Amino acid sequence: MIDPLLTLTFNLHAQRGTYALLVGSGISRSASIPTGWEVTLDLVTKLAHLQGDECKGDEAKWYVEKFGREPDYSEILSAIAPTSAAQQQLLKSYFEPNSIERDEGKKLPTAAHKAIAKLVSGGHVRIIVTTNFDRLLETALEAEGVAPVVIASPDAVKGAPPLAHSKCVLIKVHGDYLDHRIKNSLEALSTYDPTMDLLLDQVFAEYGLILSGWSGDYDIALRNALTRSKVRRYPMYWTGLSNPSPLARDLISLHSAQFIKIDGADSFFATLIEKVEALEEFDRPHPVSTQLAIVMLKRYLSEDKYRIQLRDFLVDEASQARASISSAFDTSSNIIPAKQSTHDFMKRLESCVEKLVNLFANGSFYVRPEQAKAFFDAFCLVASAKEAQGGYTVWTDLRSYPSLLLTYAAGVAAIVSENYALLTEIGKRCSAALQMAG
Repeated sequence: MIDPLLTLTFNLHAQRGTYALLVGSGISRSASIPTGWEVTLDLVTKLAHLQGDECKGDEAKWYVEKFGREPDYSEILSAIAPTSAAQQQLLKSYFEPNSIERDEGKKLPTAAHKAIAKLVSGGHVRIIVTTNFDRLLETALEAEGVAPVVIASPDAVKGAPPLAHSKCVLIKVHGDYLDHRIKNSLEALSTYDPTMDLLLDQVFAEYGLILSGWSGDYDIALRNALTRSKVRRYPMYWTGLSNPSPLARDLISLHSAQFIKIDGADSFFATLIEKVEALEEFDRPHPVSTQLAIVMLKRYLSEDKYRIQLRDFLVDEASQARASISSAFDTSSNIIPAKQSTHDFMKRLESCVEKLVNLFANGSFYVRPEQAKAFFDAFCLVASAKEAQGGYTVWTDLRSYPSLLLTYAAGVAAIVSENYALLTEIGKRCSAALQMAG
């Protein structure tokens, strides 16, 4: 059976813009963002403290005993912070990082948010439905140059442009944390405004769906919206850390969805964008094939009058390789190292410099001393390609791999052609370039 992650990758690549995401609190957990219910319970703790009581660990029980009803977010928030400005300042501490949290990387877009933003900027995903109150998705999208249409209330549904006319639509079905109408109690989560239901019906009928970080157990209205959706034009994929719950299994069965067991939202979305971009790279037509590039190289090496063209040609090829290498490190830094993932990553790096390796190997047979600088300039570009920023050391340790491939290709060719002066120069120049890049 084909890995469902691979079929999802092919569908995202081949059917650009036909998939929507449904993401829950699971994609923000690694950012230390609390759920709406966790915020409510913390507000209950503060309310109890104002009344001289302590209820840590029994917040909901204390509230019911004190007021005779279940905790209600809006009611509690209004009691603690009566004005809109006071409410905003209070809620910022839950969803926006202070200076210490920012230094620790908390309450900032995670690898999952960033990968989702790349899927959107690449046109693979256009609709995101989320139960989250935070603005991490908006922040990640803006960093990718995408200004989403945000729908966080029934009023916003009425004023939004048609889905097909927007590059990205972010539907926050439970609201935004700065709006006191956010939904987090079981009663509030049981129904949506009819306008929101109609919008969800359209999304679930017209788009394929990728679900992540959402259990399906507590959001009754959202679960009902998925249950209502009888027509599926495109497949559904459901991801989870463990086997789905009975309620989730019912939805998976109803829509013949494929379940993908994952290690976490960060690694899943990072892997997904890497595979999608790898397919794009595979399909991208190269302006110059390897064989034609070798023919052009030999022509430029044949006469000194082509010295400028030689350098421009090699630098252009090296620039393309450098961009591919940087992209590879960007999308692989959050993938958990394993035998297969490391092998796949090395193969990807090899494909980034495959054409340039052939040019270096052929060039070392024919290059004259006065032409060698063009090759070394190209080498320096590749050696300075972006490395992984933090993360697993195994990825950082591979940052010199593309440069070593070029060094070996040129060095072996120099030995075969008995051009030992060039071999010595290759050793000195490449060593210096790698030290500067390190």
